[in-house]
Amino acid sequence: MPKFIFVTGGVVSALGKGIAAAAMGALLEAKGLRVTMQKLDPYINVDPGTLSPFEHGEVYVTDDGCETDLDLGHYERFTHVRTSVFNNFTTGKIYNNVITKERRGDYLGDTVQVVPHITDEIKNAIRAAATDEYDVAIVEIGGTVGDIESLPFLEAIRQFRYDVGRENVLYAHLTLVPYISAAGELKSKPTQHSVKELRAIGIQPDVLFCRADRALSADVKRKIALHCNLDLDAVIAAVDVDTVYEVPLCFKSEGLDRLLDRKLNLGHLPEPDISTWREVAKRIKEPKFEATIAIVGKYVGLKDAYKSLMEALIHGGIANNARVNFQWVDSEEIEAKGAENFLSEIDGILVPGGFGSRGIEGKIQAIRYAREKKIPYFGICLGMQTAVIEFGRTVCKLSANSTEFDAGIKDPVIYLMEKWYNHRTGKIEERSINSQMGGTMRLGAYPCVIKEGTHAHKAYGKIEISERHRHRYEFNNKYKEILCNNGLIVSGTSPDGELVEIVELQDHPWFVGCQFHPEFQSKPIEPHPLFKGFIEASIKEKRSLFP
Repeated sequence: MPKFIFVTGGVVSALGKGIAAAAMGALLEAKGLRVTMQKLDPYINVDPGTLSPFEHGEVYVTDDGCETDLDLGHYERFTHVRTSVFNNFTTGKIYNNVITKERRGDYLGDTVQVVPHITDEIKNAIRAAATDEYDVAIVEIGGTVGDIESLPFLEAIRQFRYDVGRENVLYAHLTLVPYISAAGELKSKPTQHSVKELRAIGIQPDVLFCRADRALSADVKRKIALHCNLDLDAVIAAVDVDTVYEVPLCFKSEGLDRLLDRKLNLGHLPEPDISTWREVAKRIKEPKFEATIAIVGKYVGLKDAYKSLMEALIHGGIANNARVNFQWVDSEEIEAKGAENFLSEIDGILVPGGFGSRGIEGKIQAIRYAREKKIPYFGICLGMQTAVIEFGRTVCKLSANSTEFDAGIKDPVIYLMEKWYNHRTGKIEERSINSQMGGTMRLGAYPCVIKEGTHAHKAYGKIEISERHRHRYEFNNKYKEILCNNGLIVSGTSPDGELVEIVELQDHPWFVGCQFHPEFQSKPIEPHPLFKGFIEASIKEKRSLFP
C-alpha cells in the first residue's frame, strides 16, 4: 500500500495547488520513489468535457480518452505519471456512481446518505488510482476550504487517515500570506483562519505551503507555526518564481524532502537529484535565443484555455535554449482588421484547436499570411483543418470548407466521417451526426505512421508514433489527390492510411499541421519533437540552418 499525501487549499482559489502537488511529486521521484497523482474536483459536471474553455480552462486528455481537469497536465509535466480515467473524479462522477448503485439495488434498501455512501465512494476512487505499484499517492482536492461543495471530499480524506493508519497519511495545506503595502508587512491572519477552518472539519495539516510574493522572515514563520499548531520546519515558503519549473528547487531549499521523509516514515532515502530541474530553470532564465510566437485563437481572453500549449511552447524553447514570447491574437480581430496588422513582426504563427465557426475566417487569413510570407506555421487540430481549408481555397481554387461550419459546402475538405476504424479498440465506430453533442469524438491516444523525408519525420526521428486526440471532424480523402497534386504533403496517417494525421508543405521552411494535440505529451525535461522543431524554425538567428 502506498503512502498518501492530501493537498488542500485555503483563503482564495488559483493559488497553485496543482503546481505544489506536482512539484512534491517531482521531488519524491528525484529520491527514487514511484509516484501517482489524482485530482478530486467538487463541481457537479461529470467531467470538464462539456465546460466552456472560458469557464474552466483547457480540457486535458489522457491516453485512454478521458477528458480531465487541466491540473493533470501539471502532474504529467512534472513527473513520469501517465494519467488515466482513475486520476480525476468530480462530484458529478461520484454521485453518478452512487445513484447508479442505488438504482441497481446495491445498497440493499439502505437510506443513501453523504456519509457513509458518498464518502465511501470517494475513498474507493482514491484507492482505484493508488495501487500497490506506487510508493506515494498525491491527491489534490479542488476548491477552497470553506466551500460547501468541498465538504464530502474533506470528510473522506479525514476518514482516510483512520482507514490506513496515521503513519501513512500526510495533509498538506496551501494558503495565502498577503503583503499589505500600507502596513509594510506580510499578514498571517488569513492563513491562521484557513487552518482554523480545516481543523474544525477534523484535519490538522502536517505541512503548510505559504504563498507569498516575497520571502517569509523567520519571525513570520514562527508566528504561523505557533498559531497553526505546526513544527517550524513544516511552514514552507511558496514564493513567486520566474518559472513554475523552479518550484521543486524552492521546495528542496525549504527542506520539504526531508520533512516528507520524516512525516511519512519513508526510510533512509538518498538526497533528491534535482540537477535536471536546475538546468531547465537556467535555460528558461538565461536563454541564448529568442522567438515571438503568435497564438491565433478564439479563447485568448482566458490563457488557461491554452495551458498545455503555452507550456509546450516553453518546452520547445528549452530544447533550443530560447525564450519564447507569446503574442495573443484574437482571430475575430484579424477578421475585422486583417492579418498584416497583427502578424508582421512575428517569428512563428500557431493556430490551436477549438470548436465552432466563430473566428474561423480570421484563422484562415492568418494561415494564408504564414504560408505566403514563409513564416513558420504550426496548426494543431482545428489549426490543421483550417490549413487544409485555406490551401484548398487559395491554391486549389476549391469552394473549400468544413461541414462543421457549412453543412452544404460544395467541397467539404473537412467532414464528419460516419464510420471509422478505431485502432485503439479494434472496432468500427459510428458517429451519430444528429446527436446533441454533434457526434462521437475521437478521444485519447491513437497510432500514426510518418512518411520519411518530411518535417514530421525529421522532428520525431521515427516512423511510428502515438498521439492524443480530441476532435470530431476529419480530413476528407476524396480531396487528397487534388490537394497533394498542388503541393500539400500528407506526412502522417493512421496505420491503414484512412485517417490523415499530419499535413505539411514542401515549399515552405516549416509548415506543419497535425490532427492530434501534441502539447499533451510535452514535458520540460522531454520537449515534444514538433514543438522543438517549430521553435527551432522560428528563431531568427537559426533561420540560416534551413534550406
